Amino acid sequence: MVMTDNLRGALLMTGSMTAFTVNDAFMKLLSEDLPFFQLLFVRSVAVAVLIGVMAWRANAFARRLSPQDKKLVAIRSLAEIGAAYFFLNALFNLPIANVTAILQALPLTVALGAALVLREHVGWRRFLAIGIGFGGVLLIVRPTGDGFTLYSVYALLSVVCVTVRDLAARKLSRDVPSLLVALAAVLGVLAFSVVGAAFVEWQPMDGRDSVLMVFAVLAIIGGYLFSVMAMRVGEIGAVAPFRYTSLLAALVIGLLVFSEWPDMLTQIGALIVVATGLFTLWRERNTARKAPPGLRVR
Repeated sequence: MVMTDNLRGALLMTGSMTAFTVNDAFMKLLSEDLPFFQLLFVRSVAVAVLIGVMAWRANAFARRLSPQDKKLVAIRSLAEIGAAYFFLNALFNLPIANVTAILQALPLTVALGAALVLREHVGWRRFLAIGIGFGGVLLIVRPTGDGFTLYSVYALLSVVCVTVRDLAARKLSRDVPSLLVALAAVLGVLAFSVVGAAFVEWQPMDGRDSVLMVFAVLAIIGGYLFSVMAMRVGEIGAVAPFRYTSLLAALVIGLLVFSEWPDMLTQIGALIVVATGLFTLWRERNTARKAPPGLRVR
């Protein structure tokens, strides 16, 4: 089989999503022994050091940002803080597959946000897909059911925060280094964790906890690197749909590690969300291809 750029990009994206989900699993295991802010602080320190070194080697610090880009980086970093807080709290208290399934709504929320906030064109077909996809999210969280808790709201709020983060990234100048943006977000989360960690009682990390933390950091760094490599190798339209492999990884990890399996309604909701998200990505790719040269149409 010939290894095309798109196939290589698809494999890298699959590896990225798997690595992020593996990191989630390690963090969920660590939450059984360690308080939230201690976990967030330790992981943030390690990730900040590694991304900082990569940014320095890539000469990212030489780039001077415009006032508009600085504002967008600040907004994106604040959104990253909210996303980390809400997502990890939801992850620690809900089945990993359920939380991951809710996150699959991101292509829908970003498309909706681009239409409402950035005034990008979104046709009626994608608006219909977005509405159906949100119906799938409701099947997963079931706001009137017994399983609906505060952490279900946290999972939804994490989607809102990531949507704001991605919309801010869309408005950044193209020549702003990605590593510099990522480092700013990590430092924001680190500062947030420092404040929180000052008010909790730290627990000693035994050998098991230390090993799990090392693997969590390696997994999240691998996720970042594979994600960047994937978007640089293949076409975005061909590579982006493989983000949904994170749900498959979450299902497998949830069953093997946590003995969790989503019920039928959650499975149906997840399928609806994935199907409408793939349709949204497909329509976006098609409209971009049909647009006149130099015109960005979504």
